[in-house]
Amino acid sequence: MSSPNAPAAAESGSRWVRAGHCYVVATPIGNLADIGERAAAVLHGVDVIACEDTRHARVLLTHLGVRKELVALHEHNERGASEALCRRLAAGESVALISDAGTPAISDPGEVLVRVLVAAGMPVVPVPGPSAVIAALSASGLPARPFWFEGFLPAQDKARRDRLDTLARVEATLAFYEAPHRIARSVGVCAERLGADRPAVLARELTKRFEQISSGSLAQLVERLATGAIPARGEFVLLVGPDATASPTDGPEAEALIGLLIDEGVAPKTIARVVSRTTSRSRNAVYAEVLARREGGRTS
Repeated sequence: MSSPNAPAAAESGSRWVRAGHCYVVATPIGNLADIGERAAAVLHGVDVIACEDTRHARVLLTHLGVRKELVALHEHNERGASEALCRRLAAGESVALISDAGTPAISDPGEVLVRVLVAAGMPVVPVPGPSAVIAALSASGLPARPFWFEGFLPAQDKARRDRLDTLARVEATLAFYEAPHRIARSVGVCAERLGADRPAVLARELTKRFEQISSGSLAQLVERLATGAIPARGEFVLLVGPDATASPTDGPEAEALIGLLIDEGVAPKTIARVVSRTTSRSRNAVYAEVLARREGGRTS
């Protein structure tokens, strides 16, 4: 059954679509009601839709009442398909890029197409919407500033361990995607390499009927997966919070930078903003130190 908004979306398609433009359209990650009005209008208005899987795409497009030419764009044909789409755009056609779910080119096919189009000077227009990592992060309670989006870890055990050893030094919330057949092993290796006590959140089947968001330490999530309290079914987002026991390693660099900026006459609020963005120091702590140094006449 098509969406009741399909006629309106079809009528407004021309408002949002221009010839020779490629539209990167975010689509629902599970709940079809999450499609945006502008996204639906663009899908109605373009000449061709590039998609990860044509059969999967037709479910959404049928729901919206969209009948357009579909072109498969996936990891096995992305280079050739991207060049062909670039030629069609140069000839004046309009293209929408979608993935199976969420925002294209973010751990999904589409990155090569966008790179080809940008290099060719073709207009690329984002049509924002659902994103699994942002949805999970917003409901996690973990620090969102900063966060590091890793996507899928390597499938091979050694490569996965080596990558996690590198990420262990990143002072941010880490975000991973994982498939159901690998989730238990991946969470276990994260506990082993990142620390079993690290705070974490495992989000499963976001926006779907059996959505589940579980918080705890990595060790606790390993246990819940082992007992079936968290079923290994559906698509997963794993978030791992910063290591609360780690001590900052950039203390001397932060101190030197603060002194240099004070010497240059930079305003305290600007110093706090710059230093907090480039080191592990918080903005409030830097601001308080700047004021203390200025009052005491100390710059280094």
